[in-house]
Amino acid sequence: MILRLATLSLLVLYPIAWFAPLMRAGLLPIFGLSEISVITGLQSLWKSDVFLALVVTIFALFAPYVKTIGTALIQWNLLDARVQPALNVLGKLAMADIFLIALYITLAKGISYATIETAWGLYLFTLCILASLVLGLLTDRQAKAQTPT
Repeated sequence: MILRLATLSLLVLYPIAWFAPLMRAGLLPIFGLSEISVITGLQSLWKSDVFLALVVTIFALFAPYVKTIGTALIQWNLLDARVQPALNVLGKLAMADIFLIALYITLAKGISYATIETAWGLYLFTLCILASLVLGLLTDRQAKAQTPT
């Protein structure tokens, strides 16, 4: 039951993480910093690069959320456990977001005119992705234990 509740809690935590500030960025500290979230970043991308925005939308929003929904459905016996390997692939694709965000922060910090500060939303988003991976593995293990050999 705890596994199910943890998975369902991710369905609430993901949208919070999408709107939470991932970082604060600006030109030189004296000009103030703008908060950047997954959603504001996507809004900017849709204006400048539609293809990249589509890719990031799939990896940042749809992949982790669909994986979490699928995991919950397996836990409630509403979806066959044989789908779990496909859901694990979705979880790995979602993890690519964290890598990209870390890469952008590292690159931006290398620019002497830019100021970047990580914010609590980055940690929440990372926690959601990692929790989803762990819950998927635990669900897979539980399904294998319940399957007669």
